[in-house]
Amino acid sequence: MRQLSALDAQFLNFETATNIANVGGLALLGKDLSREKIQRRLAERMAVVPQLRQRLVRVPLGLDHPYWADDSEIDLGHHVRELTLPPPGDDRQLGEQVARLHEQRLDRSRPLWEMHLIHGLAGGGCGIYAKVHHAAVDGLTGAEVLAALMDPVPQPAEHEPVAAPNLWHMLARSVWHLAGNPLHLLRFVGEALPVLDQLPVISRLPGAGGLSRLVRRGDLPEAPDSAAPRTPLNGPISPHRSYAFVELPLREIKRVKNAYGVTVNDVVMTLAASALRRWLVAHAVLPEAPLVAGVPFSIRGREGANGGNQVTMMITRLPTQVADARRRLELVSEAMRQIKERFALTPARLLRDLSGSMPAALNGLADRAAMELMGRTPPLNVVVSNVPGPQFPLRIAGARLLAHYPVSVVTDVSGAVNLTAFSYNGRLDVGITACQDLVPDVWAFPAYLREALDELDPGPGRRKAPPRLG
Repeated sequence: MRQLSALDAQFLNFETATNIANVGGLALLGKDLSREKIQRRLAERMAVVPQLRQRLVRVPLGLDHPYWADDSEIDLGHHVRELTLPPPGDDRQLGEQVARLHEQRLDRSRPLWEMHLIHGLAGGGCGIYAKVHHAAVDGLTGAEVLAALMDPVPQPAEHEPVAAPNLWHMLARSVWHLAGNPLHLLRFVGEALPVLDQLPVISRLPGAGGLSRLVRRGDLPEAPDSAAPRTPLNGPISPHRSYAFVELPLREIKRVKNAYGVTVNDVVMTLAASALRRWLVAHAVLPEAPLVAGVPFSIRGREGANGGNQVTMMITRLPTQVADARRRLELVSEAMRQIKERFALTPARLLRDLSGSMPAALNGLADRAAMELMGRTPPLNVVVSNVPGPQFPLRIAGARLLAHYPVSVVTDVSGAVNLTAFSYNGRLDVGITACQDLVPDVWAFPAYLREALDELDPGPGRRKAPPRLG
């Protein structure tokens, strides 16, 4: 029996008609599959992936965070659906369909996932769009849910059914957790003071930066100014989503990496910065200051990371105001080096202690109030994420997996566009999720990303001097 952490519960609490907490992916397959085959495969793997079989069990009166328990009557007919695109079934039609599915909230009385088998693609084959609630998975766990369909099918592990906790057990644990809230608060205060200037919203409070510098250890790098400039990417988002996707050759990205002496992630972040610059210039709204990006970091394996969402958000600047592509790469590389140093020295449990410092009964109100406050002066312009994947071909129920494009979250706080990349089998699959009302031209981004990669290409056999990182 596993209880949601305070961080997991936040993804339930902040969800509204416009802020939807679905994460997912669009898999493209080399041949068509039937809905029945997908359902059989999922039935075979249900024991392996708890997110497929578990539903929420709420504590009476919201006195504590919900629990996960096995659902004894999983209706695969509800969770696995199919549709056919009208001709010609091109990429834009596919993106529009995925966006419509992604903006719909999941039924919280059932396990929090859906799969949609999509037929009628122009290139043949089929697509599988899968979504899971962010309360159940982070980016890496979401990939594990997709792996439920992969070949070969391992022998299901034996597992004891997870029953719903009884009322008295839940109430007793609620009292125990209530008693522990002050401890979480004290621990958070003690460990957060040196990094107050790195935390969204808190960093903008008067005196936060000065206090942080006063108590900071000498080995913790100085945080850059993280005030997000005003752009059309920020503002109240609508309930409607738009979605585009693009493939970039990983070998070209690695050639840029080797030529300039940086990392693959530096190149990906620079491509995102360059694409955003092009979009801002096209709309005549390029700010003089750099954009502020949220970059998810996994805390798997670090102290304090035990189940649930194991991700934290670090903040960096994207030098969209810089016209020279190489200089843009230099600045991105330096900024990423700094936040990696800060991440390595920041306690992994920081966000967990912050979330756990308040009684669960008040968390919902506090989370929604914080979302409303941050939505007025958003701390971020955009979220950019890069998830490494397998560099060998995979199959789903006998069909070759051609591509897997992430589909992510946009909110009033995080900005109206999210660029998430997934590397797979020699390619970088990039999914661009956006608010349709604020970013109606989301399909401009694939061309912008390709142009950004061409802009950095050193040419065959040429090696550039390493960027200046000082």
